[in-house]
Amino acid sequence: MSKIFTTTRELRFGDCDISGTAYFPAYLDILNGVNEEFWTHIGYPWHEIIWKDRWGTPTVHLSCDFSSPSLFGQTLTFELRVVKVGRSSVTLKHEISCEGEPRWRSTQVLAASDLDKHTSVPWPDDVKATLDGWCADD
Repeated sequence: MSKIFTTTRELRFGDCDISGTAYFPAYLDILNGVNEEFWTHIGYPWHEIIWKDRWGTPTVHLSCDFSSPSLFGQTLTFELRVVKVGRSSVTLKHEISCEGEPRWRSTQVLAASDLDKHTSVPWPDDVKATLDGWCADD
């Protein structure tokens, strides 16, 4: 049984272009916030792992497919699934909807990174175990 992390975000004025349609760079900024919230939810808040433990989770691959526009004031639901955990990477699938209607989806790969050496590193054992516990049965 896979776990799904779900959260919502309201589209604000600054997330949209002049027509009131969500602007894709803002989508990516919102997605980054969803990722940050997920890591806090699983016990590894970015402010602790970055400042205290000196590792981070930069994006090394990102693909997005947009199916329907979203508008200023709408609330989007983000569903995040962990679909693969490697030695030093994790693949996430994001499904974004509004009132049950699909809006866009994304596949994202994050890598564990030593913030001082700027190199990938294996996941700490406890982090890997936690991510494995969230991994979808595909």
